[in-house]
Amino acid sequence: MRVISVINQKGGVGKTTTTLNLGHALALAGHRVLLVDLDPQAHLTDSLGLHAYEGEGGDAVLIDGARIADHSLAVRERLQLLPAGPRLGLFESEGVRSVQWGWRLHQALTEADSYDFVFIDCPPSAGLITINALMASRELLIPVSSDYLALNGLSRLMPILDHVEQTLKRNLRKWVVLTRFQRQRRLAREVQQKLLDYFPDCLMKTPIRENVSLAESPSYGQTIFEYKKRSYGAYDYLSLAHNLVNEEFCRPARQDAACAT
Repeated sequence: MRVISVINQKGGVGKTTTTLNLGHALALAGHRVLLVDLDPQAHLTDSLGLHAYEGEGGDAVLIDGARIADHSLAVRERLQLLPAGPRLGLFESEGVRSVQWGWRLHQALTEADSYDFVFIDCPPSAGLITINALMASRELLIPVSSDYLALNGLSRLMPILDHVEQTLKRNLRKWVVLTRFQRQRRLAREVQQKLLDYFPDCLMKTPIRENVSLAESPSYGQTIFEYKKRSYGAYDYLSLAHNLVNEEFCRPARQDAACAT
């Protein structure tokens, strides 16, 4: 079971979009997938059509130590969702009681049904909710939009992740996915090159191109494959799923040959 946190402290880079569509792409390919909504804003839950969902989910798992199986929902074929839950935002204050609360999600996943992939949609913060995600994960997927501020945010995130790795005494496999990519823009190409230079063996082969359908589909409670399956967004996330399964990344020495454009 590959447990992957989708994380970036900067908002607007496509964390939820990537969690939603990459998870569904893998389910369509035959994998059993669990999506975990750990953002109190519950955007992932909402994007799957559960608008204003009031049932418990991640909040019960983190606060009460509940079982994932008791609160996960079948949202598509081979695709399960653990919704955020209305009390999730309270966990940051509730969880100061013990350092063991940082391991709540890890423990719940060890007792959960067997999945091929678990994706955790993290909030844009470094609080106790995010710590739970990092403690539970072996891999990190970091969406970075094709602009300077997103690149700057990534440089601030990496030292935090290094500190977590030292605390855990284990390495977390890091994947960087370039989002909102427009090949014709010079800035986008420069951001791609800097990612190749500074984060070798991390940048995934497929960049996610800017596509209005990706922004529109959540309002209909649909993934990109349901909303517009012949769009660039659908093609790119299918390709990204293939990258993840086969651990395909860009190699700086062979940028033109190895990186999709």
